Amino acid sequence: MAVRRPSFAGSFYPDDPASLQALLERFFSAAAGFPSCHPYGIVVPHAGIAISGRIAARSFAAIDPEFTGTFVVIGPSHAGYPTCTSTLDWGTPLGTVKTNQAFVEALPLPKDDDVMAARENSIEVMMPFIRYRFPRSLVAVIQMGNQSYEPARRVADAIVQAQKTTGEEIVIVASSDYSHYVMESVAERQDHYVIEPLLSLDMPEMYRRIREEAVSTCGYGPVAAMVEATRQFGATRAELLDYSTSAEVTGDHFQVVGYAAVAVV
Repeated sequence: MAVRRPSFAGSFYPDDPASLQALLERFFSAAAGFPSCHPYGIVVPHAGIAISGRIAARSFAAIDPEFTGTFVVIGPSHAGYPTCTSTLDWGTPLGTVKTNQAFVEALPLPKDDDVMAARENSIEVMMPFIRYRFPRSLVAVIQMGNQSYEPARRVADAIVQAQKTTGEEIVIVASSDYSHYVMESVAERQDHYVIEPLLSLDMPEMYRRIREEAVSTCGYGPVAAMVEATRQFGATRAELLDYSTSAEVTGDHFQVVGYAAVAVV
């Protein structure tokens, strides 16, 4: 099977396997004191791992490290490509993350290897975490173009249909950062305002608040798709596991990006 070559190794995360492994080990060690909560889905940031990796690891650490099912990874297309999936495997400096071919084929969504191979960090940055923490797991990826509520619901229905067809054990990963390049105080206020309805799985209210405050959350569509699918699987609420901004690492409190770790249970 064809393997997608990583576009961001050496920039968003180390291309040296030992350096990448040491970085991920540090982040997961910091999250080791928290119990797994067996989530149906998680929200994970997708910035450079040195900056958002602590929060990303906190999300993945909510899942039992013995999980051997399939991660359905939904990422926004920053370049504006249409919604699609792909059967490509995913190369990382730590080895290849295999795609669940049967699950992808069962997804009633367009297949486009060329779009998936294009330069896009929202899905690629998830792969080192999955390869490191869950080396026996598979993935099925969805890149979202139109992030409006109805298209997000259609993606959710596609995931549910594929799960019912295949019977696979899945965890859905919604790749999203929150506020972009605003003062830290503004980011914290806006992000928690948008996260609040997520905790009760109220996606229409989340969309309303994003519009009201013009919050620059970049993966609200994947979050909505994850929530609407997990609700059909039995989810009733979400937990905010951790929140931070880029200022924690960069020291710049005037132009920050917000990061949240959320588990839907």
